Amino acid sequence: MSDAHVKHHDYHLVDPSPWPLVGGIAAFATAIGAIAWMRTEDGGLTIGALNLQGPFIFVLGFMGILFTMFMWWRDMITEAHKGDHTPVVQLHLRYGMLLFIASEVMFFVAWFWAYFDASLYPGDVETLINSKETVGMVARDALTGGTWPPKASENFQKVFDPWGLPLVNTLILLTSGTTVTWAHHALLNNNRKSLIIGLALTVALGILFTALQAYEYGHAAFNYSGHIYGATFFMATGFHGAHVIIGTIFLAVCMFRAMKGHFTPERHFGFEAAAWYWHFVDVVWLFLFAAVYVWGS
Repeated sequence: MSDAHVKHHDYHLVDPSPWPLVGGIAAFATAIGAIAWMRTEDGGLTIGALNLQGPFIFVLGFMGILFTMFMWWRDMITEAHKGDHTPVVQLHLRYGMLLFIASEVMFFVAWFWAYFDASLYPGDVETLINSKETVGMVARDALTGGTWPPKASENFQKVFDPWGLPLVNTLILLTSGTTVTWAHHALLNNNRKSLIIGLALTVALGILFTALQAYEYGHAAFNYSGHIYGATFFMATGFHGAHVIIGTIFLAVCMFRAMKGHFTPERHFGFEAAAWYWHFVDVVWLFLFAAVYVWGS
């Protein structure tokens, strides 16, 4: 009876956790707040005698999501230190991360599809739909001039020069891929000082990339709305920018964990997942730079 609670297998049976329920409630509140914010004139949502503001519900729900993420990942780190992440569990975590990155690839495929559909067929005919009814047909060349990049208009003057700031940002991301790889090799050789320096440089380069892209957006010679070029450009590069911010936070957490001595050459899946994610961000940007900035100019 003394070994009744001793684990005789390589799998981890997760302890009961409140975070799935808390996260679900927070996500529901975020969705309701966003819908009320966008679909009503004053952003209000009336439930019985309650009149709640959509922005307030949205922010409250989003804060709940962030809290859930922090607490849930904290528990996973605790499980790793307790030894629950056996080699079999680590293998399955790697499978999960690879599948997640594959789903992110397909997410960006949608934006590339929209961009190439508009750029390769600038004179194609589209159906205009209003209130679920077809109201007419329009040729894209009426909006694009039948060329790509489109003709100049009120919402579009010119594209970015790819060999200016976009090239600088490309070099920054490629350099960050080098520094995160350096940090990984330092970890494998148990060189904690180089690991921390490599992660710090990668985080700094990620912040610099985001700052330069924000500057680029502020000086764009076209708008997001009213033009198909602006819509496809900002959706593709904007979501990539969001992934850069997420990856930067991911690596910053790994840096602080490395300072606390959390990672070892044998057990460092958290850092490995962050490095995979960052390389994915690098590759997506190379495609964006080649297709949107260079070829699209």
